[in-house]
Amino acid sequence: MRVISTKITNNPSIVKFELDEFIVRTENFEFKNIDETQQSPLAKQLFFLPFVKTVYISANFIAIEKFSIVEWEDVQDDVANQINEFIKNGGEILKINENKNKKIPVTVYAETTPNPSVLKFASNKLMTKTAVEFKNIDETAASPLAKELFKFPFVKEVFIDENYISVTKFAVTEWDEITLELRTFIKEYIENGGTVIDENAIVKTDNHQKQQESYFENLDVTSQQIINIIEEYVKPAVQSDGGNIMFESFDPSEKRVKVVLQGACSGCPSSTFTLKNGIENMLKDMLKDQDIIVEAING
Repeated sequence: MRVISTKITNNPSIVKFELDEFIVRTENFEFKNIDETQQSPLAKQLFFLPFVKTVYISANFIAIEKFSIVEWEDVQDDVANQINEFIKNGGEILKINENKNKKIPVTVYAETTPNPSVLKFASNKLMTKTAVEFKNIDETAASPLAKELFKFPFVKEVFIDENYISVTKFAVTEWDEITLELRTFIKEYIENGGTVIDENAIVKTDNHQKQQESYFENLDVTSQQIINIIEEYVKPAVQSDGGNIMFESFDPSEKRVKVVLQGACSGCPSSTFTLKNGIENMLKDMLKDQDIIVEAING
């Protein structure tokens, strides 16, 4: 087993070191500090590097999130060599068997959103680095959890991002009748080691391509400025409400910006109106262009 490729992700702080064999097939591991690394001697070794913030181990890769004190281009080759040497010398990546039957302690709590049809279930565990929306069970190849959620007759749509799941329900039932059932199911699913998102199986749709760094780098300067404004000033508030907002396009001739609303924001008239006007005013002010128009599209 050896590192065969180093890959930059859509998060500039995270680099993936992919191996030529699977490390683990059905579980994902996250280590936020050296005290959490009882299961992974390799993760423990990596935390001796002063710039390592978080270590993720899944499928055939080790992903490392760094602090901003270094740039990946300066250290990624050394890290790959250290991982190779560790494995070559017989070091264990994971001690899986020792904890195979132990549950992962997880906290899941429900939050209301501005959209009365959507409830947000937040967890203390990172579930994905790529926001994914599922409109029906046929779209759930990348998410075994979403597939299971669609088996509940009242679940209409599922949106998963970072540490939360937004569930859209049909109008036939009320939240107070189903919230506890859903929260308990999600909590037990994660505790039992179920796969929330299989990052390698995410279908490469246009929306996913637009989350990649290579897409950003090929855009015009104004589009890049718009994305940076949305990411810094708009997205955090939208995510706290169980939704997501993505840049779709910018037409310089019409000065028209299109954004896609997902999760709790999708299909919510108040969210669409508030976000459209709020973003439009923000872009006009920050880009010094009063002709900018924002069009919000439901994902």
